Amino acid sequence: MSFSMPRYIEPDFSQEKFINSPDCSVAIADADGVAPENFHSTSMFPEYFKVEGKWLLAKESRMDSCVVIAPDGELKVVEARNLRKGDKVILGRTENCEEGIFLYANGFVTEDETMHDQFTFRQGRSRETSYSRDYDNLFDLLKYEKEHGNIIWVMGPAFSFDADARKAMSLLIDNGYAHGVLAGNALATHDLEGALLHTALGQDIYTQKCQPNGHYNHLDICNKVRRSGSIAQFIKDYNLDDGIMCSCVKNNVPFVLAGSIRDDGPLPEVIGDVYKAADEMRKLVKKSTTVICMATMLHTIATGNMTPSFRVTEDGTVRPVYIYTVDIDEFVVNKLLDRGSLSATTVVANVQDFITLVAKGLKLM
Repeated sequence: MSFSMPRYIEPDFSQEKFINSPDCSVAIADADGVAPENFHSTSMFPEYFKVEGKWLLAKESRMDSCVVIAPDGELKVVEARNLRKGDKVILGRTENCEEGIFLYANGFVTEDETMHDQFTFRQGRSRETSYSRDYDNLFDLLKYEKEHGNIIWVMGPAFSFDADARKAMSLLIDNGYAHGVLAGNALATHDLEGALLHTALGQDIYTQKCQPNGHYNHLDICNKVRRSGSIAQFIKDYNLDDGIMCSCVKNNVPFVLAGSIRDDGPLPEVIGDVYKAADEMRKLVKKSTTVICMATMLHTIATGNMTPSFRVTEDGTVRPVYIYTVDIDEFVVNKLLDRGSLSATTVVANVQDFITLVAKGLKLM
């Protein structure tokens, strides 16, 4: 089995509804961060807008944002908070050419059964579902994306509590299967705790035995990293070469650590401003072609909301963005399906087992 990139079929703009459609309406934003009334809100699907008689694709979309016609005529998808006074914002609440707007949800759907399975809705996934084919598809996808795409991993702290899971994720990063990591303070803190002290929250990451005064370990790690001034300097100061953060630093894999109100420390790189964190996350997401979200409901929902179902490549080709969500809780994995994503695949599994199986499937362990 090998991965085959599905072909995107553009809308047939020769149809009467496209020809007879009016140009989309626009209004000027009269203040920073404020959209005009009746602004159009985007989805994760490809959306076309008729401007001066031509249907244009908004190339970098995301959910719940505005579309701005830039001075050069390009369509920019902009969060409402990032609008600037004077921006030309597209208006309209219909999506089938009535107002010069067309939402296109079926560009990758064909009669082929294999392709159909990958790009239609995934309802009713549960603990009883067979995931063998999903794993095989993922192995093939990751091999392809390593060379031709951009893989973003979104991680909760569960990986840092298990020696094999940390090793598996590190091997994936070391072997080129990661182009970016999104996480929070906890993942990085406990992973670095494992690297220096072989514990996570004071428990040995292999035996799970609690160490004397172990509840201080993560606090000590935060303090030590803050004294070093950065995660990279901490790794250098203590000559560490073990775990997820070490692999990110060693391989120059960018990471964004978004803070929360409950963070200890936090580590120097943790971004406490939630909007700045979102902006930094989106910088990585904009490059992504595969996003794998694991054991973090809030980061999964946040990342899913800023990830479109498609990507326009440098040569103008439209391709799908693959989104995986993995969690032991069925409710969490199905949150992405509630978005109606074209390419979301859900896996109900212990993420420590999941990542180890992925590493083994790629023959890294």
